[in-house]
Amino acid sequence: MSGIAKYKVMPAFEVENRQWPSKVLTDCPRWVSVDLRDGNQSLPNPLSPAAKLEYFKLLCRFGFKEIEIAFPSASQDDFDFTRLLIKDGHIPDDVFIMGLTQCRSHLIERTFEAFKGVKQAIVHAYIATSDLHMKRVFNMTREQTIDSAIAATKQIRELADKAPESDIRYQFSPEEFTDTDIDFAVEICEKVFEAWGKATPEKPLIFNLPATVERRPPNHYADMIELFSRKFKYMDSIIISLHAHNDQGMAIASTELAVLAGGTRVEGTLFGHGERTGNIDLVTMIGNFASRGINTGMDLKMTSELVETVERLTGMDVYYRQPYSGKLAFTAFSGSHQDAIRKGMKVRDENAEEFGMGWKVPYLHVDPADLGREYEQLIRINSQSGKGGAAYVLEHDYGYELPKEFLPQLGRAVQEFTDRAGREIDAKELYEVFSGEFISPKGPYELVGFWPHPHEDNPSNVNGKVVMKVDGVTKEIAADGNGPISAFVHAVIELTGIEFDVEDYHEQSMGKGEDATATAYVPLLLPEGKPVVYGVGMDTNITQAAAKAIVAGLNRIYKRRLNK
Repeated sequence: MSGIAKYKVMPAFEVENRQWPSKVLTDCPRWVSVDLRDGNQSLPNPLSPAAKLEYFKLLCRFGFKEIEIAFPSASQDDFDFTRLLIKDGHIPDDVFIMGLTQCRSHLIERTFEAFKGVKQAIVHAYIATSDLHMKRVFNMTREQTIDSAIAATKQIRELADKAPESDIRYQFSPEEFTDTDIDFAVEICEKVFEAWGKATPEKPLIFNLPATVERRPPNHYADMIELFSRKFKYMDSIIISLHAHNDQGMAIASTELAVLAGGTRVEGTLFGHGERTGNIDLVTMIGNFASRGINTGMDLKMTSELVETVERLTGMDVYYRQPYSGKLAFTAFSGSHQDAIRKGMKVRDENAEEFGMGWKVPYLHVDPADLGREYEQLIRINSQSGKGGAAYVLEHDYGYELPKEFLPQLGRAVQEFTDRAGREIDAKELYEVFSGEFISPKGPYELVGFWPHPHEDNPSNVNGKVVMKVDGVTKEIAADGNGPISAFVHAVIELTGIEFDVEDYHEQSMGKGEDATATAYVPLLLPEGKPVVYGVGMDTNITQAAAKAIVAGLNRIYKRRLNK
């Protein structure tokens, strides 16, 4: 940014013995959606009435009890949508709808026309209180601004009293609060409180103190909320509401600190829709509270549905790394991250007991399942991935219990493939790499059959025969040894001329009953410096599975020597 001298550091606030830094969040604020007003007005193509209705119902199912639905006096569409919700009975009994209005008489009248017959609603009046807005936008003095706010408040009070069948609450916003002199903000709000006249702890007046444009660091917002709370005379009958925009990318931090400082109500949108860089993303902030074990009152298992619906209705994609809701929010590409996740997922119960919390997994601060997310997307494989990620996918998607010693060879095979592909690969492609490299690698050797049987005189010894094709030519040889695998090894060494040994190998059963399949992971130890080459075999019989694994390993050895 050239000409840096045009900017300056915003001065800090003098707050004697400030309290908010030492507080701990233990309770949730009230959540207020402004998607259908603040979020909608900022869309390239505003929502149709049908889309707004679907969106409203989605917000209700997610758990919002206060929803700002429109600026009823600003357009016929907003007016008609407000009437639609009221007349056709779409508003749940426990939900307050809210409508925005400027502090102008004819707009307030129009707002009450839209709210006619509503069961419960909030009229939200706002007026800009920063010197920048008052002087340069509206050409008003502070005294004129206070007079306008008082007149609007009295008119709203009078119209609310004329609708005794409706529970009409009042919210006042000193727009640009964080760019407003704090003493003036307190003064105008006290005048508004007195003009309203009937606020009680049971029916408090709502003061929405917004960071309309994010000009200050998060701690300044918290300081202003604490100072307002100290200076305001009628704290027992008001609610302090927060409404932060994200111009500096700190709306979440600003709001969390402001809650510590006394805010008990938070306005925002799903995924941060709103003017410029948007409002606070309520899905993220609600997820943050839930991750600390605080009951949010919201159904976070709907997160995937929220993403799909909002993307479809607004035509705007949710950023793929958006916390909690982005497609890659819980996805690891890095090999070290994948390996840690794989290991942590295996010992979740032990971690929960040791660390005293139900979820403690490396690199995953919450359980994706709590957000309606599937585990399949935790691990994504590309050239930066390692053995752990590939192992997790093969275990989770295909049921293979891969031995630890086998994983480096799997990692190398996958990396060679992804280097050639130059892109991410999916689970199906990963399985094809695994199968093609370790189960059925190309080579000169093909097992036709292995028939072992105990020796007549000494059952601990095994006799039998092995039939193999070598370069397409069928060959048969006797198999003798002190066990079936030993017998098979002796036979194929003689057939192939490849010296190797087999020590311990890993086996598993996949499936149940008649459909069960044995899988063997067999390491072939070579004499030249003792390298190990793995082969994998599958059969209904574990001995046959091991024999197939050995043949697969021999083909891999042949291929490696051929490529030297």
